[in-house]
Amino acid sequence: MLYHLPLTIAQQLGFFAAEGLEVTVRDFPGGAPALQAVQAGAADVCSGAYEHTIRMQGLGQMYRAFVLQGRAPQLALGVSSRALPQYRQWGDLRGRRVGVSAPGSSTHLVASMVLARAGLGERDVSFVGVGSSEGALAALRSGLVHALCHADPLMTMLEQRNEVRLLSDMRTLKGAQEVFGGVMPAGSLYAPQAFLQKHPVQAQALANGIVHALKWLQTAAPGDLLKAVPPGYLLGNRGLYLAAFSKMRDTISPDGLMPEEGPATALRALARVQPGLDGGRVDLARTYTNEFARRAKSQFNA
Repeated sequence: MLYHLPLTIAQQLGFFAAEGLEVTVRDFPGGAPALQAVQAGAADVCSGAYEHTIRMQGLGQMYRAFVLQGRAPQLALGVSSRALPQYRQWGDLRGRRVGVSAPGSSTHLVASMVLARAGLGERDVSFVGVGSSEGALAALRSGLVHALCHADPLMTMLEQRNEVRLLSDMRTLKGAQEVFGGVMPAGSLYAPQAFLQKHPVQAQALANGIVHALKWLQTAAPGDLLKAVPPGYLLGNRGLYLAAFSKMRDTISPDGLMPEEGPATALRALARVQPGLDGGRVDLARTYTNEFARRAKSQFNA
């Protein structure tokens, strides 16, 4: 997925290796199971949505984002043209099934936020975990789900083929700001606070690799991108992949730094679907740090 593109570039182009790191990237069907792997000790760091750090603090567990990959959710919510051809308004989704990568993942959270903004609660729809691109595509085409919240390049493909009608598009800075009222930080590397304290050298090396990738992506030519990305990521269509990348390019963080207003925007959005979260209970300053990204930015002049 383009959501994790900086991580992919850092791995594929050897930016982590250049920092002396041997990184193993494990794919999961969504952000929630990836976080569970970190909780279980099967992984050290998670590449996923920043808002998980806020949710985990609400549960008494301290996680901290230390380098930002995306400054918008880079997701879109669309309704199936086949399953709901008569769709006219948000209320038509009541009682319907909405596909997300996995329950508790960023696709689920963002879909919940968008629906809440439209006046629909969690009980008004049924969320169905559909996994990554192949599973999501099968679920939509089979009618298992009536709507889908997912990432690119899948959503661009479905949009181009008129298989979905987009209801909310957060794949651009403008689109995300219209939905959330400000910069909504999303993809990041985050880890337990204990890991950052015990392994600051490794954390810095990871941040360096990501910021190096972010700088590379700012000027990467289409041909360079296609050479760097594993063929399986292209969904068999290079043009489609490049179109999706072009659309979301401005949402890629230029330097890995958390925008000053970003955490507050994320907390406001989360509070819509998780009323127990509020500014009085969450210490946003403990959900992220810019110290590693700032040093990496200086090193690579990002």
